[in-house]
Amino acid sequence: MLYRFPGVCILASLLFWWSSALGDQPNVLLIIADDLNCAIGPYGDRSAMTPNLDRLAERGLVFERAYCQQAVCNPSRSSFLTGLRPNTVKVDDLRKSFRETAPGGSTLVTLPQHFKNHGYFCQNIGKMFHNMGETQDRRSWSIDEVLHSGTHAADTVYNNTPVALRTLNVKKAPVVEALDVPDTAYRDGQIANLAAAMLRDHPPDGQPFFLAVGFWRPHLPFVAPKKYWDVHDPDAIALPNPARVPIDAPEIALHDSREIRGYGGVPGDRPFTDEEIKHYRHGYYASITFMDAQIGEILDALDEGGHRDDTIVVFTSDHGFHIGEKSLWGKTSNFELDARVPLIIAAPGDSVGHGQKTKSLAELVDLYPTLASLAGIDDDLNWRLEGQSLAPVVADPSVSVKEAAFTQHQHPFYGSPKDWKAWGYSIRTADWRYTEWRAIGSGEIIGQELYDHVHDPSESQNVAEQKPELVQSHSAQLANHFGL
Repeated sequence: MLYRFPGVCILASLLFWWSSALGDQPNVLLIIADDLNCAIGPYGDRSAMTPNLDRLAERGLVFERAYCQQAVCNPSRSSFLTGLRPNTVKVDDLRKSFRETAPGGSTLVTLPQHFKNHGYFCQNIGKMFHNMGETQDRRSWSIDEVLHSGTHAADTVYNNTPVALRTLNVKKAPVVEALDVPDTAYRDGQIANLAAAMLRDHPPDGQPFFLAVGFWRPHLPFVAPKKYWDVHDPDAIALPNPARVPIDAPEIALHDSREIRGYGGVPGDRPFTDEEIKHYRHGYYASITFMDAQIGEILDALDEGGHRDDTIVVFTSDHGFHIGEKSLWGKTSNFELDARVPLIIAAPGDSVGHGQKTKSLAELVDLYPTLASLAGIDDDLNWRLEGQSLAPVVADPSVSVKEAAFTQHQHPFYGSPKDWKAWGYSIRTADWRYTEWRAIGSGEIIGQELYDHVHDPSESQNVAEQKPELVQSHSAQLANHFGL
């Protein structure tokens, strides 16, 4: 059911506890992964070993149906860090800056900037805004960002080793790397060290902080110290399921997996063998386990610094990712595995349902109003944000604040905008995902997809032709939301 007035008492009690026990301004620790789908422990897939995310889930609320607004880094991050949807912020590629594209972008107040304006010390360590071009945002932070820019290919030992010491026969950064090196050989190990030091050193009775930690993993290339590869049995790595394209899916819903084929050692002119598929999947899981270890270091420091009982911790990813499912590698689609993201919100206090899960629909654009609400600094937000606060769900996981989540993506993504053929607009309701592809220019509907998430959660068959009434009702909701 949707959230109604009975939840007000629960939420009011929760906010009263925070304001009395923590003071007016609890700390915030926001942790963002890059390209992480829901193949992690708290979501039931144990292929990736994530003891520290499991540990965070035990003290927080796991959202089982949380979704990004566009499944690629810069558009997604520009959306949830401004609290505005992609069509409003007008960032649809990897290099545009919301400061230049959004109406009033030069005066727009971001999520961390809002906290800074309310007396918080705001620090960014790692990739938070996008890492390319002029997409960072110094004005959002109290001090300079660190380890926030550069290419992903540069975050490899291969790329940072003198040519004479390179042993791989590839001309580009390798798609996988499993070397016996310390965690700090990669950015994520350095990021965790800096974040942990900040948490240990910041006085418990000092200025409230908003610490944003942006990990680069498990984004391609799939690199991690060898010890994180070794905890996974390569013979136990399963092949993708389903590996084939969904039955009756329109061709425009798919892509050519261009991202992974841009790395060294990847065949560019043929399908991957089963052995290659398992090896790449092994690398993805190793990268996740590596990142999870860094999260553990940060959570330990949160406790050691005396901040556990007065800090709201949020973990999520900018979007999901395919590792061979539906024949796809990467993101940039409107399928569930790209649109869905992990989301854990751990707020202190006995009144919060720790260790619980909720099926309440949520969107990343909801993060901004949610954190502002939980911190009690949301009085001036309703007029300028496009998400909804999830605080009522944190207070009572059985309620819901929205009936649908929306994602969009152009096709094909990589390349020049002049090559774009269509925009795909997708709606996720409790039981269904419907996607509508509209030609750029004419707006003509050139493809429709409907997937039954009760009986076919892996989206193996498009049933749009068999369910015309559901197509019509979901299409009407899309048209209303996107102004089509």
